Amino acid sequence: MNNVTKPRVIIIGAGLGGLLSAAKLAMSGYEVEVFERLPMIGGRFTNIEYKGFALSTGALHMLPHGPSGPLAQMLKSVGADVNIVRSDPMALIRIPSIDGDNDYKNGSKDILFKNFPGQLSKTNRLKIAVLMLTTRVFPPKKDSLEEWFSRYIKDEWLVKLADSFCGWSLSLRGADTSVKEAFSIFSNMYRYSGPGVPIGGCKAVADALADVITSNGSTIHTGKDVSEIIVKDGKAVGILVDGTEHFGDIVISNIGHVETNRLYNNIELSEEYNQYLEQLKNIKPSAGVKICLAADEPLIGHGGVLLTPYARRVNGINEVTNIDPNLAPPGKHLAVSHQCVQWDNLDELEQEIELGLQDIKEIFAGKKYEVLLIQSYSGEWPVNRSASGLDVNVKNSTPFKNLFIVGDGAKGEGGIEVEGIALGVANVMERIL
Repeated sequence: MNNVTKPRVIIIGAGLGGLLSAAKLAMSGYEVEVFERLPMIGGRFTNIEYKGFALSTGALHMLPHGPSGPLAQMLKSVGADVNIVRSDPMALIRIPSIDGDNDYKNGSKDILFKNFPGQLSKTNRLKIAVLMLTTRVFPPKKDSLEEWFSRYIKDEWLVKLADSFCGWSLSLRGADTSVKEAFSIFSNMYRYSGPGVPIGGCKAVADALADVITSNGSTIHTGKDVSEIIVKDGKAVGILVDGTEHFGDIVISNIGHVETNRLYNNIELSEEYNQYLEQLKNIKPSAGVKICLAADEPLIGHGGVLLTPYARRVNGINEVTNIDPNLAPPGKHLAVSHQCVQWDNLDELEQEIELGLQDIKEIFAGKKYEVLLIQSYSGEWPVNRSASGLDVNVKNSTPFKNLFIVGDGAKGEGGIEVEGIALGVANVMERIL
């Protein structure tokens, strides 16, 4: 019997997409080398220790579809040892306790996410029931979520809820989220159910994947900045790192289409490549702010999501220490708020943060807490390198053979954040394997 040598794979970036790809290929017998420019793995999906709290570098300590979603399925398929605990309830919505109020100054109450139609009139409840049914047969394609709702149901509550849900899950407003992407997400919510918390936080996932990679004979290099992707005759054949060429049969980039494109040198501008460049002009990153809070007593009291549609800026909050107490010092709780930052407000980031802090004062009025850390995500360290729904045309392909894109710049359709990363990786793995 002839021994068949499987291809050698080079992966740029040890974020979640790069680690998932490397783990899947390494356990399938491929020789894999991962090159990460930072001194640590995980990128925006790991933990940093601060005052005894395990704070995430980017993504929240939460998997949007919990132990049954695309990310959990891929972790299981590669044998990554991660315990994911389902959040219960999935999500609550905080509304003013007095009808007609438009903020939380006079108190608030929480309702289950599934009961949101109860805030609509009887006529609009009937309309939304019909719309949700008909869209399964005739899915909308072009409108934003806000435009689509406004065409059929004119209700301020739906606009606020859409902004809160999309801001929390995608770092986008309802007006910036395509209705097609939104309904793909809704479909996946019902398919996979609600969120879950990985015990040990994001770092537990990154470390488990690294164990799979190294135990299968592959390598992860940190502190190694890739300066060029080597392309010959329309095919990616390797990379340049610190002046040294590393060749492989397949190259996978975890840094998004736009950043990957900057690594090509001496590329002949073919018609296909020019079309690709035009598509890249439509890609925008999503931006956001996280505010990490410490408290002696629970602030929200459950491990699900608390959506806050009546806040100025904060879209939602979670408190993962209700599921994994070890993410905080003994007797302490960690709550994290998230707010999207609109593209035209990035120059006023300090003001956006101040509005978020004012929201938190009203949401947790009468409760004691400490602001641990404020983290902002934009520019070269965004929430997503491509806002959800904007990478749909380029997906995981490039103009060059054997060069693929994974990560938060090339997510799968209908995948919330890290679930979208897992769907994108699955698309690439299907093509390679």
